[in-house]
Amino acid sequence: MAPQGEIPIAANVLGTIGTVFWCIQLIPQIWYNWKQKKTDGLPGLMMFIWAVSAVPFGVYAIVQVGDAEGQEDIMITHPTIAEIQHPHTNPAAGFLFASLGQLGPGLDIQQGPYSRGVEWPMTVVGVISAVLLASGLIPPYFEIAKRNGRVVGINFVFLSIDWLGAFFSLMALVAQSTFDVLGGVQYIVCLLLEAGIFTSHLIFLLRTRSLRRRAKELHVEFDDMPEARRYVFPRPATTNPARSAGDSDSDHELPDVEKGPNGDAGKREEDSVHSFPDVEQGPDDDGEKREKEMEAKKSIESGRARSSSAAAGRWPNR
Repeated sequence: MAPQGEIPIAANVLGTIGTVFWCIQLIPQIWYNWKQKKTDGLPGLMMFIWAVSAVPFGVYAIVQVGDAEGQEDIMITHPTIAEIQHPHTNPAAGFLFASLGQLGPGLDIQQGPYSRGVEWPMTVVGVISAVLLASGLIPPYFEIAKRNGRVVGINFVFLSIDWLGAFFSLMALVAQSTFDVLGGVQYIVCLLLEAGIFTSHLIFLLRTRSLRRRAKELHVEFDDMPEARRYVFPRPATTNPARSAGDSDSDHELPDVEKGPNGDAGKREEDSVHSFPDVEQGPDDDGEKREKEMEAKKSIESGRARSSSAAAGRWPNR
């Protein structure tokens, strides 16, 4: 389609709102990454593709509207920062991503032939922009699949702002005199893919509501529950937090107990020996104790024998 001539006020206002949203969309995600000190679940490939897609997207928007030059630079800078926060990214790559912003003005020379009616170059740029923009939202679905529908690492404030930016930009196209089909496809694809991420996490919350409630009652983290292993990646070892807590309590309550060679059973047998010395000992007990007990029994029997003989000599006629 030909470049937009006079833009209606409604389209201008809606487009400005969409542009503002898309300029600030990644600020909450960058803050979230810094606060969490990790980027688990946020694909670095997503940020890389978005930084690259900002070049053809910015060129297409400048040619069509003519007032999106600042948006292109911001849409490259913010994904570059988020990409550098990823632990597997070399910080030197930030300079490479930032240099992409210099390609935009060079590609803007196509505005000359496009204004003369040669549309195919800008159509190619628009298609590349649409493909890259949609491709950037594909990697999160692989992370979601690893966790059975759970969304981790993606800040939902960022995702909401991005969705609103696409929505208001689409409404700006609707309010224009001529609807830009290629630009509309970009925004619709973005809206659908981001709505799928929202829906996936909502289903996860509904499926795990009882498990999350039980974890709260046990005062443990959801990820520590054995039943939650399928929603965690990488998969942790099987543990029972309630049982582990009980075991740790018992260990703290009885710190002085010594384990015998046979464990607690051996300790109980030793205690029984000390409490009841007259109990006959088993074959595995200490030999010295058995000898003492036998000597004690012999002395008792000899004493009884002497008593009997003395009694017989004192009362012989009885």
